[in-house]
Amino acid sequence: MALRVARRDIRRHKGRSLLIILLIMLPVAGMTGAATLFQSSQKTPEEIVRFELGGTQARFSTLPAPNAHSVQDPLNDAMVVSSTGVYDPDFKPANPRDLLPPGYEVLPLRQLNLTTGVGSALVSLQGRVVDALHPAFAGKFTLLEGRAPQAAGEALVSPGLLERFSLGFGEEFTTSAGTFVPVGTVRDADASDRNSVIFLRQEQVPEAVLNEGPQSPHSMSYYLVGSEPVTWPQILAANRQGVSVLSRSVVLNPPSLAERNVDGVPPPPSSSGAVALYTTFGLVAVLALLEVGLLAGAAFAVGAKRQVRELALLAASGADTPTVRSVVTSAGLWLGSIAVLAGAALGLGSGAAVVYWVRSMGSARFAGVHPDVLLTVVAMVLGLVCCLLAAMAPANQVARQAALGALKSGRAPAGSAKRTTIAGAVLLLLAGALLAAGWLLGESAGDPDRRAGQLPVVTSLLIGGAVLAVAALVLLAGYLVGLLTARTGALPLSLRMAARDSARNRGRTVPAVGAVLAAATLASAALVLAASQQAMMRENHSWTALENQAFLPLSLEQPLLPDGSTQPAVVVDPAELASAVEGATGNVAWTRTISAPGYVHNCAFGNGTDLSGPARTATSNCLQYVLATPAGNECPMTPERRVADPNDWRCRGSMAQSPGAQGSILVGGADEISAVLGAEAGPEALAVLADGGMVVTNPVFVRDGTVVLEGQDVRTQAQDPADPSRMHETVTSSTLPAIVVEPAQALPYYGVISPETARRLDLHPEPAELLVQLTSFPSAGERDAAAGAVAAVYQQPAVGFWAEPGITQGDSWMTWSIVAISAVITFSAAGITTGLSLADARADHVTLAGIGASPRLRKSLAGSQALLTAGLGTLLGGIAGTLPAVLVAGSTELRTAVEVPWLHLLALVFAVPLAGGLLAWLFTRARLPASRRTLGT
Repeated sequence: MALRVARRDIRRHKGRSLLIILLIMLPVAGMTGAATLFQSSQKTPEEIVRFELGGTQARFSTLPAPNAHSVQDPLNDAMVVSSTGVYDPDFKPANPRDLLPPGYEVLPLRQLNLTTGVGSALVSLQGRVVDALHPAFAGKFTLLEGRAPQAAGEALVSPGLLERFSLGFGEEFTTSAGTFVPVGTVRDADASDRNSVIFLRQEQVPEAVLNEGPQSPHSMSYYLVGSEPVTWPQILAANRQGVSVLSRSVVLNPPSLAERNVDGVPPPPSSSGAVALYTTFGLVAVLALLEVGLLAGAAFAVGAKRQVRELALLAASGADTPTVRSVVTSAGLWLGSIAVLAGAALGLGSGAAVVYWVRSMGSARFAGVHPDVLLTVVAMVLGLVCCLLAAMAPANQVARQAALGALKSGRAPAGSAKRTTIAGAVLLLLAGALLAAGWLLGESAGDPDRRAGQLPVVTSLLIGGAVLAVAALVLLAGYLVGLLTARTGALPLSLRMAARDSARNRGRTVPAVGAVLAAATLASAALVLAASQQAMMRENHSWTALENQAFLPLSLEQPLLPDGSTQPAVVVDPAELASAVEGATGNVAWTRTISAPGYVHNCAFGNGTDLSGPARTATSNCLQYVLATPAGNECPMTPERRVADPNDWRCRGSMAQSPGAQGSILVGGADEISAVLGAEAGPEALAVLADGGMVVTNPVFVRDGTVVLEGQDVRTQAQDPADPSRMHETVTSSTLPAIVVEPAQALPYYGVISPETARRLDLHPEPAELLVQLTSFPSAGERDAAAGAVAAVYQQPAVGFWAEPGITQGDSWMTWSIVAISAVITFSAAGITTGLSLADARADHVTLAGIGASPRLRKSLAGSQALLTAGLGTLLGGIAGTLPAVLVAGSTELRTAVEVPWLHLLALVFAVPLAGGLLAWLFTRARLPASRRTLGT
């Protein structure tokens, strides 16, 4: 009977029922769609086999391993999952071709780096030497348009190559491998169609191109066609010789975790990045469901008050209290079931549509449609539970009404709020305990490795505390409204009436405040997490120069001649180079020539290199200069190579955690320090430079006012156990006076010495680069124009133009966009709850009109109600969202970059209620519509 009565009430009030369905359906659809898209981005074993192997049995390639004691990932042949990690200078990977088992047809695939001319510059494109249309590659390579090549000058290309160079079938295209005519387009299932790729056969590529320059050992792969599978023991044997294998049978039936580890090597630690990601999304999803549950609760509350007379008649005719309660709860069951089913269908359908659309555009971002059944069921259950809980509170309130009182007045008697307030206080204390426990547990582990293991428990406690805090504040909302009402005597009439009406009708006020509170909690938590994420990006950004700066080399080393002899380097005039860049871009602020010790050039590397000769000769240089880190100033690391304390001064700043490279030492004075480091050198720093000392960018290299400048022979290989980044032996060492001038950003420079000091130390200083400061980041067209101009000066078409983009591009816009989205969410919550409150208060407005209240007063009352509801909700929500988000961010990898965007939060807390009140005032009709006479009056 309850289900039948609830169904008839739903059909009678279609608008309110549709609103509740939409409120529950949308978050369920969002979570289902997000889960579907995430799972669709993960390849299944069958898709790995189809996309990467096609119909072949296995692929043999070179494994990037440091020694013979390394094991690959069975599902990813380019990744080492277990290794001792010790570099073995005598380890030489075998040629994959030499390990191919007999009895298979072999299909080689070779990757080439090709170029084509665009103006004066050469731009790069990818070449694939492979029989792409071989039947065994079905599923990996697909002919999209056109036909197979039939002549020596015909080739297959990717769709992106035709689009990039505005080509059509039959038009000639000249590359460094020759001139070809595209006759068809091919899709690589494991790569994007937008890549610029040309597919060639072995006989189409000249031998000179195949043997040009040093070829990467990873450029060759061999695919085996046959019936016999390649087993995991065969793969382990190949790994010991530096060869990786992707096997069809192993991917479909992977070995156990124990079989993937090198003996004596512990399994790799779990990454906290995935936990942090799921934590963030889990917090947002829970708050979203809580918000819509409260919004639906407001709608149910209004509906239940409209049902008072009908339900009282039902009680008067003999129905007991559980039956009356079940009528309203059954409405939640009906509406929740419809909402979650529709939401799951919408989420799955939307996710599938996005996957099919992205795949049809040639993107490899998604492998296929992979519904996540478990997460979909969880989202449906959570949505249904939220709807039932939203209906339960008004159901209990209506069921407690006395039948005679309801028949007389049609209004629920105001119940005691004492128990609700006590329950809210208890929940608030419990929420505080959970938040404190999560924070204390996270801070108790000083070891980052241990902290990473505790992260799931910590984040679970923090999320639980955040949800309980929102629930507690919702329960305390009625008490807080009463406190505010007692202190509104000095406010204008409309605000006093709104406060007293809210206190008198807490049944509709509390759900409205709770819905806005949940929305503001979600918005403020998203703001804090987004701001912390951006702060982490700023801290971890690898600066190559200051923002909008470009460094152009003044000397280019030439390749060796066929007989192995060296050619003189190409040296360009900095004034000519600067003029070319200025003429091409038009946004050059200034240029400056930067000097440095002689760069490494004409130096032989690798195993078997003769080290008997000097590191520097008249025609070669194998020395690079670095600063030694004094003992005790090394960045402390855990056994799993995590930074023990990211806030430690020894782990921060320029070059603190990165090895030196060419150009890390600059030669100059005050002007160079200002131009390159973005900091001004004071009189003391200039005095140190003049006395033969060094201006250092990081105090980590300084001890007792001195630094040690080392010259390393890059021909050597010697790993330092204390600092694995130091890979070369030190052959020269000089102690210099030092002073620290920290740069504007963590730039890749050790510091600056004067030209006199560089000559005294025999560093062979010379003009090294042209520093170009741009007024703004160049567009793609400006970069292409600059590359063409630079190529003309160098007479080297392959030289490009790159500027440091920095990290501020769009950051402010992104944060304010989150504010805008959050404001829209909060506006929608405030608008829905205000509308429901006004609908419920229609009789009160009729009474006001009957005693002579002006339309302006009624509009002001509506605006004041919205202002009070949204103001209290956003204030409490800002507190409830900011504190847990700060704790959650402080427990993940964001801990060193926790940032609270106070300006944006203040805009949310103050602007949203004011705008909501203004909109309520504008859209509330001055005249009330005529209503039917109420029965009995």
